[in-house]
Amino acid sequence: MAYLALYRLFRPSSFSGLIGQTHIVKILTNQIETGKVGHAYLFCGPRGTGKTSVAKIFARAVNCEHPVGGSACGMCDTCRALADPSSLDIVEIDAASNNGVNEMRDLREKVQYPPVNGKYKVYIVDEVHMLSDSAFNALLKTLEEPPRHAIFILATTEPHKLPATILSRCMRFDFRLLSREELEGLLRQVLEKIGKEYEEEAISAIARAGAGSARDMLSIADTCVSYDGGKLTYDAVEAVLGNADIEEIAALAEAMLLGKSAALTLAEKMLASGKDVGVLCKDMLQFLNRLAIAKLCRGAKELIGLPDDLFEIVDGVAKKADGHRVLRATELFAATEGKLRYASSPRILFETAVIKTAMPSADTDAEALMARMAALEQKCGTNAGGDYAALLARVEALEEKAAKGGIVPLQTERRGAESEERGATESAVRDRHPAQSVRAKTEESPGRETFDFPEPPAEEFFATGGAEETVGRPDFSQTRRTERAKEPAAVIKRTGEAQPADGARNNVFGRFLRTLRRLNRGGAGVLITMCTEFDASFDGDTFVLSTDKEMVYAAATSESGRATIDEALRSLGVTDYRIDFLGTRETTDGLAAFERDFSDQTIIKK
Repeated sequence: MAYLALYRLFRPSSFSGLIGQTHIVKILTNQIETGKVGHAYLFCGPRGTGKTSVAKIFARAVNCEHPVGGSACGMCDTCRALADPSSLDIVEIDAASNNGVNEMRDLREKVQYPPVNGKYKVYIVDEVHMLSDSAFNALLKTLEEPPRHAIFILATTEPHKLPATILSRCMRFDFRLLSREELEGLLRQVLEKIGKEYEEEAISAIARAGAGSARDMLSIADTCVSYDGGKLTYDAVEAVLGNADIEEIAALAEAMLLGKSAALTLAEKMLASGKDVGVLCKDMLQFLNRLAIAKLCRGAKELIGLPDDLFEIVDGVAKKADGHRVLRATELFAATEGKLRYASSPRILFETAVIKTAMPSADTDAEALMARMAALEQKCGTNAGGDYAALLARVEALEEKAAKGGIVPLQTERRGAESEERGATESAVRDRHPAQSVRAKTEESPGRETFDFPEPPAEEFFATGGAEETVGRPDFSQTRRTERAKEPAAVIKRTGEAQPADGARNNVFGRFLRTLRRLNRGGAGVLITMCTEFDASFDGDTFVLSTDKEMVYAAATSESGRATIDEALRSLGVTDYRIDFLGTRETTDGLAAFERDFSDQTIIKK
């Protein structure tokens, strides 16, 4: 007799031998025991989960004269007749190769004939989603009202491709993937029955490679058993699966997650050795998954199922790596794996993922920023928590602290100098003051609006000529006659308190804006934006904020604005200041002519 593959040799012949799918087995056995058998069933689910096996067991059980526990007894005349492959009472149809309308018309004609041995004639239609629309229409009426002796069992891995008219006429059963424990238990039974010794780590590796499918797992086991006549070892399984050496993968993962420059060199070395990019990407994803388990789960050794020496390698890398970087690396390589099938240069895609993982500065994703922040917090000995709204601000603040302390962070480029274009508000202000840029953030209030604007250089605001000599002020004298009138200033003056020293005056305005941001009160974002329109100078010991924009003046002299500005300046030691409005009044010849022409009328001037 020819050799039978393990998945054929150990196909279950009764419900008791079926692993998993308990919810389905219970329903079907109850129907058989009570005699309430339906006429159409739909078995759907992933491959290798027992759909066809359950269909065959059920077909024999409904015809058995004395079913035992819902399964066929195997001893009665009907069971022995149905065990013959030539039996006409159980008909298997492959819809992938018999998907035309003619085949379904033929089935509709033959279904009228009664069974030969049993009570029912069972039709098992495998891969039913492959039928054409015409074939489905030909099957539809027969499926809805078949003869009393006919039962249809439809099996498919893609139920979404079936018409709703077919789905509504069937009792649907969804098969689930098998757990790793269930697969390991099945594989142990199979290896013990064939007399093959094994290592527990080898069992775990094969079960994990089966990915929830019993047939896939047994096919892999069949190959591994034939690899070596001796004991089934973990190394033999890894060799059969073609996985990269775990030590090489661990070295590459450690270099990437710790930001070492050797990461790309190691990747190039592995690719140059002839390893397939797709397999290498899959192996890296599997290793990153093991890192996450080792870092976050109790009993990680049992969950991962590696030998002691290999688990120590994984655990060593997990202790050094940051959790955010592991998560971001997993996302990058998962996205890369999906893109590889369409890529003309898969090697470049893989190397790009390696570079992004090793260089967080090249990645602006939130998880990458969190990884940078965690590394800097560790170096600076601080921990600011996990507020995403202030994420970028914290990263830059920590980098600045690290730079002042002589610490070289993983990310050395300052984002403020390399940021992309901001909104319209920032663009307008940058045109006036292009020298520097400062970002205002609402660090303690997530969800509030954030305003980005440049900080004016000190020398522009503290020119010797005062506010009248401000650079860049437009001149309207060519178009209309204007008369500049200095409005009554909003003066707040206190005496007897220290004022800023002359050396501290050069950056009062910049420190004033930063203080406003730290106060961060309701509406402060608008006030900060308004205050950037002020011109600043000193009139003796008095700090002067002046503007020719009425909206800016109104916002600053309102009750809330005045209180916020006063608090900000007092915290800087400025207690003598005023806010000036440089308004304009127009006089035209038209007004004089109007007064002359309507001298008999009372004219109210405003």
